[in-house]
Formats: sequence, structure tokens, C-alpha cells
Amino acid sequence: MGKTIIEKIFSNHAGKSLKAEDVAICKVDFCFSQDGTSSLVISAFKKFRQPLLLYPKKYSMFIDHNAPSPNLGVSLVHQKMREFCSQWGCKVYQPSEGISHQIIIEEGIAMPGSLILGADSHTPTCGILGGCGIPVGSTDLAVALIYGKNWFKVPPTIKIILKGRLPLGVFSKDVALYIIKTLTSKGATYKAIEYEGPLINSLSLDARATLTNMATEMGAKTALIKPDQKVFNYLKSIGKKKFKPVYSDKQAKYEKVYEFNLSKISPLVAQPHSVDIVTEAENLKSVKIQQAFIGTCTNGRLEDLKISALILKGRKVYKDVKLLIAPASRRILEKAYKLGLIRVFIEAGAIILPPGCGPCVGTHQGVPADGEVVISTANRNFKGRMGNPNSFIYLASPAVVSASAITGRITDPRKFLKGKE
Repeated sequence: MGKTIIEKIFSNHAGKSLKAEDVAICKVDFCFSQDGTSSLVISAFKKFRQPLLLYPKKYSMFIDHNAPSPNLGVSLVHQKMREFCSQWGCKVYQPSEGISHQIIIEEGIAMPGSLILGADSHTPTCGILGGCGIPVGSTDLAVALIYGKNWFKVPPTIKIILKGRLPLGVFSKDVALYIIKTLTSKGATYKAIEYEGPLINSLSLDARATLTNMATEMGAKTALIKPDQKVFNYLKSIGKKKFKPVYSDKQAKYEKVYEFNLSKISPLVAQPHSVDIVTEAENLKSVKIQQAFIGTCTNGRLEDLKISALILKGRKVYKDVKLLIAPASRRILEKAYKLGLIRVFIEAGAIILPPGCGPCVGTHQGVPADGEVVISTANRNFKGRMGNPNSFIYLASPAVVSASAITGRITDPRKFLKGKE
């Protein structure tokens, strides 16, 4: 019987043949946690009798959710993380280095065929390189740190085939929102997603990352895209030469197969307070906004910043709007600076935040006031997500967010892009 990508990855890491719904103990290639979860990981780790970090070089901590620290309590957590990593010889990524999900892609940690555990729900992002990222709880991560492996139930796979050519003003975020609207926020619970098709092949790695990232918002356990020449070229560019790509078999068995032709979709927006309440941006033109945010592990990459700058260049942010921009990593910030994008943002009146998660989680930067409306490139908009349950969060592409920041209302970006793409 043929296997899906996830069945092959788990089989390779278990040392035996596995299929969907099987339970097995698998070796883990890499683990990571961030400053919202690392303290819990440390506590769980210390509860084991004579705990030993088996492979220190295969574990890293990231200070990205609260970077830099907004208060004493968080500073003590960051101190605890640094002390743990110093004691055990693992690496801690400091504030300003960026978001964990972006960095493990930039540094080639998430290789094709790899099995990575992250104490963060958007760990599936790394599936753009053909590896498997699994989000786990802090105790499960501590188990993997001590034993180098953990037990898993192999998820069934949903295949999503994407066809067509994206129209003007439509980007991968719109594709993700279209799929989530169709499958709903619970439509892929504990499933693996395999994306494929001509449209996927045409997308950049930056754009693909939006899709694997947003798979979490459908309940997916992980998401994968088979590695192609774009992946191989990228890995070569960062000095990675040894890897074993994994592909699904023609006879692979899928739980469901969806096929979407996206040639005629329009720019989309997810409305409060659920990511699957999706409508066209032009239907929301009467909605005034007080804050716009471009960034996060969903849309804080260089391509996203380029899209935003294309719209913002020569224009000003609306007088009653705060536009916040947070690059996903220091490398992205440096590239954006060299390309002149940061100058465009500053001249437009935007606020540039340090690399990291920024306002997304709602613990420090950009917390909205009661009744304020935010349009964001993030992945979640439930009540309280950005720090205030009495605010309203809309989710959209960098293009929609940038256009809305200029007009002060949720805006279809196509009129700003004619003749520019």
C-alpha cells in the first residue's frame, strides 16, 4: 500500500512501517520552545528523576513572544531560559533575532523529511521545506528532550490541490482564508495537510509558509508541501547539502481530497471573532479601523513587506490609524533595510517594531483599547487575542492591511496595485 508524506516520515523515525492511526515511538530530530512555553518546559523537565538533556544541540529556546521584555515577570522568565541553556549547552535565541518558526527555516533546521517538535501551535510552518513540524505541550517536549523520542499517533492526511493563477491583489493569505472558510476552523482537526498543485508550484517559499502556518487554524496537526527545486535551491543557498526528500506515493490513501481553482477569488478578510468567518474585503468598506498590523509568523516575511511597501510608497497612513510593522526575523529586517522598504514605511508614518511576534499574542506591543478595530496579518482573531477581549480583530493579507491603513477603513487593495504588480 502506498504512503502519504506524513506516514513515510513517521515510519522513517520509528524504524518500521506505519500507516494512519497507528501509534508508535519515534525519534525526534529537533525540539524548540519559546518564552511563553519554555518556563513550563523547564518545570516539566525538572520533575523527572535525575533529568538529563540527551541532545543539547537538538534543542533551542526562542525569546520571540515578548521581545524585548515588557515587565519584570517576563524578564525573570527570560533569565530562567538563559540559565537553563547555559547549564545544559543548548542555544537560546535572544530578543531581536526573530520568531522561532522563521529562524528554523532560515537556518536549515527544518530539513526535508525531518521530524520537529515545537512548544508552539504554529510549528507546522516548517512544512514548506518538506519536513514535519508537530506542536506539542510542554511535558511532551520535556519527554523528547530527555529520551530523544516520544510517542505519536500517525494522523490521517487531507490532500488539498490548488490550481489556477491568483488575480491582481490576491495573495497566499487570501488562499489560506478561502480554504479555512470552506473546511471551517475544525475541518482538519488532528489531520495532516498535504498541499500540492500548479498554484503551489508557482508560489515562493515565503508565500507557501503562509499556507502551512494557517493550517493550524483548521485544527491540523501538521502541514507539508513536497520539496521541489525552489526548496533545493534555497537549501543550497544556506549551505545545506545533505538531506533526503520524502514524497507521497501515487497509491497513497487520503482521508479527503479537495481541489480548488482560485483564479477568480477576491481579496478576503476574516471577521471577528473566528478565522473562518470570511468575506470579501470590498464587503467591509464601511468598517473603520484604528490599528493595522503587518508581521507575525504568518506574514512577516520579506515578500510580505515588499507587498506592503508597494502600496505604501508615496502615501501616508490615515491620521487616526496606527500602523505597526514587525519583521519576522533580523535577517528580514536587514534585507528590508537594504532594499529601502524601511524608509518607505517610516515616510508613510508606520511604527517599526523589533523582529518578533509583536502585538499578535497581546502581552505587550499594540494592545488595542476597548471597542477599537484592528486589521492584522496574523493568524488568529478570537476574543482577547491581541490583549483586549473588548476589541475587534480582522485578518487579511499585507495588501489589504496596507490599503486599509491608508484609507482608515477596510479596503480592497486592487485599486492601489493596478499597474504595479
